[in-house]
Amino acid sequence: MSQIALPLELSGGAETIVGGPSLLPVFAALQTSETWPYRTAVLSGPPRSGKSLLARWFGASGAGEAIDDADRIEEEAVFHRWNRAQAAGHALLVVARQPVAMPGQTSGWRITLPDLGSRLGAALPLRIGAPDDALLRALIDEHARRRGLILGEAVLDWLVPRLERSHAATEAVVATLDRLSLERKAPVTLALARDALAAGALTGGQWQPRLL
Repeated sequence: MSQIALPLELSGGAETIVGGPSLLPVFAALQTSETWPYRTAVLSGPPRSGKSLLARWFGASGAGEAIDDADRIEEEAVFHRWNRAQAAGHALLVVARQPVAMPGQTSGWRITLPDLGSRLGAALPLRIGAPDDALLRALIDEHARRRGLILGEAVLDWLVPRLERSHAATEAVVATLDRLSLERKAPVTLALARDALAAGALTGGQWQPRLL
């Protein structure tokens, strides 16, 4: 599994996201914004999947402009940003939690402003999917690395088939492993990994740690 070191220097240095089947096509598309319909793309995906990081990279790279959390902003404001980008000839990346709902669909980002809905409906849809086993393993490893947490192959082999296929849940599980390891002053073993999963619960369809 590859990792993408984004060419973006922030206060903490270059940021890195883990690549995989759900993300590599998205990253490739972000580098060819000149081919997007109306130079506009709508990026959506589950929580903690890297949408905001990709939006920051896209804006800082000079490839175009980005609107993060566009589905939480007034539609008129998003429409004005779209018009300004068109007038300036800039590519526009619109980031939302869900894809734009097309006519007749009951799910997705439902846009009530007709002009905005028609324009974003014609944009290139980019979707980050749920992680597969290989990406899930790489995500666990990357979150552990950032925390200075050492996970053996046996622990990874045990965790991967038992975890929810969710970016946010994976991050929460590793945080719980780290907390339990610090509390017990012990390395991450299979027994500790079992306790970490037992310390969580499904809330709103996603694994979250209980407060112990």
